Amino acid sequence: MRKQLLDLGVAAIFLAGCSAPSPQPTVTTAAPAATSASATPTTAPGATPPPPPPPAGDSFEFAALGDINPSGNTSTSSHSGKNAASIIAGLNDGSLDNFLGLGDYQYDLGTCAALTAYDKLWGPAKAKTYWSAGPTHDVQPGVTDDLDKYMDGQCVSTTKSATSTDLGRFQDALEWYSFEKGNWYFLVAPTATWKYNSSRAQAMTAEMDAGLKAAKAAGKNLAVVAHDPYFTSDTSKPRPTFLKPWIDMYWANRVKVILSGGSHNYERTCPVNNADQCVEDGMQQFQVSTGGIGTRPFVSNPAFVQKKFSDTWGNLRMSLKADGSYTWEFRPVSGAMQTDSGSRNQG
Repeated sequence: MRKQLLDLGVAAIFLAGCSAPSPQPTVTTAAPAATSASATPTTAPGATPPPPPPPAGDSFEFAALGDINPSGNTSTSSHSGKNAASIIAGLNDGSLDNFLGLGDYQYDLGTCAALTAYDKLWGPAKAKTYWSAGPTHDVQPGVTDDLDKYMDGQCVSTTKSATSTDLGRFQDALEWYSFEKGNWYFLVAPTATWKYNSSRAQAMTAEMDAGLKAAKAAGKNLAVVAHDPYFTSDTSKPRPTFLKPWIDMYWANRVKVILSGGSHNYERTCPVNNADQCVEDGMQQFQVSTGGIGTRPFVSNPAFVQKKFSDTWGNLRMSLKADGSYTWEFRPVSGAMQTDSGSRNQG
């Protein structure tokens, strides 16, 4: 009897195993992804939405320089020739996007004939040059008025400057213009106009102001390119106080950077307001007139000037970022080989 019961248990287990279903694979389903609506942050009713981030893109890299070529000079070993080689190399290898000319390109007069010497050294940079003119050497009504023609490809060579190409037209040396690079708006202010047509200079103040305001409203950072420096140490050339209406206008719009030539040396200021005071949101001026002409010694030391020298020739390199920050470096090419570098935050 015991053996029979054991045999019946074994049989039952065997039959149960044969009738059990075979195991099924486990399938895992991913949780549904969040929809775009649920991923988008919301702004509380009545709250001011945050400003949009600066546009993406590379920084704007350029060199700036003024007061460049002595009369008849075509020597590659001259101060001007070394500056030309330095900047053209940067344009060719892509480390520079453009060259910003700060006036007084060819001494003593910027006629088509005289600019032939400048073109020998600087011609390869012309197609990527944005330019501003200075009085006397670049433009002097009735004496010389050929720089704008040269930059438009109307004399010496048919190559057009970046100014002409960008604007799609001829640019008069005594009129203002603007261009944009990334998130930066550049106003090119013809300081020579104050000398030859002050009523026109006064009238264009409102025009330039409107341009700066529109650019600022669009979220652009603001820069000015000109020949004559306002924030400068005294030399044998007096401070151009006639520029004060434009300085007031720049300050009202919170221009960040002013690039100028004119003094035959190098100076960098603190961020400064229109009353010569160092302030956090001020305009920082870089006066770079170390292109190749003999330098001028300083005879004053204003508090707003943070760095200066008059024994070195070279060019300024700047990198402007979309968020309003920037870096700078003065690249010496001859003389005492002094330099200057630094950065400024978005602020």
